[in-house]
Amino acid sequence: MPAAPPVVLTIAGSDSSCGAGAQADIKTIAALGGYGLNALTSVVSETPGRVSAIRVLDAEIIADQLRVLFAAFPVAAVKTGMLGGRAQVQAVVAHWTALGSAAPPLVVDPVMVATGGGKLLADDAIGEIVSRLLPLARVITPNMDEARVLSGAAIRTRDDMAACAGALNTRFGTAVLLKGGHLVCDEAADVLCDAGTLRWFSAPRTHGVHTHGTGCAYSAAIATGLAKGLPLPDAVAEGKRFITRAIGTHLAWRTEVGEVHALNHLAQGGA
Repeated sequence: MPAAPPVVLTIAGSDSSCGAGAQADIKTIAALGGYGLNALTSVVSETPGRVSAIRVLDAEIIADQLRVLFAAFPVAAVKTGMLGGRAQVQAVVAHWTALGSAAPPLVVDPVMVATGGGKLLADDAIGEIVSRLLPLARVITPNMDEARVLSGAAIRTRDDMAACAGALNTRFGTAVLLKGGHLVCDEAADVLCDAGTLRWFSAPRTHGVHTHGTGCAYSAAIATGLAKGLPLPDAVAEGKRFITRAIGTHLAWRTEVGEVHALNHLAQGGA
């Protein structure tokens, strides 16, 4: 029998277009050599650039998914994406706290707004994430808009990014990968701050691509790297290479509403 791959769990919403959320995570985990599980938090009716409707699942079913998955599988790493509301965040925190020292590495993508502008996190959940979930993470992966919400600081330059990542690292006691995809420049640069040490991960920017789910796939790739036993900087480097290829080899379809783009998760391979 072949060796079983490391098990990676995504706690995230379901995206009907499969370009973001749990579906994008599962594709990413599989492409990088992991076995993906999902605990769904919501169902989102969306396509790239448009969120039509959101139905958040009850906290009880989220808690039960976590219970049965952890009982049945040797979960080696976990990532969270869209969680929905305060009760849903509390369900994740409660399960994680109960795991204690047996908890695997946790990657928290603090999803708040979709690429298309749709709001994905209830206001009363933000405080719960900040005070209770982020300190549990091995690494958090905010984009510039999310980092601004978390820090209250404007972020316009690479120096701003480095300062913000350092401040969040100190505040939450966890590593911070601040993603610079929204900077206006020819380079897509992200900064990792872990225990006060800064490392930059850069790649040429691919212009003219209008996809969604990049943050989902990036954080899922990092979780998969951690599940494989990679040190955090190596897991981030692998994730950066993966997401750069997924954007650069994106898929496109011509439809009645124009051209629709999607990340290419599956034709990438590993490192």
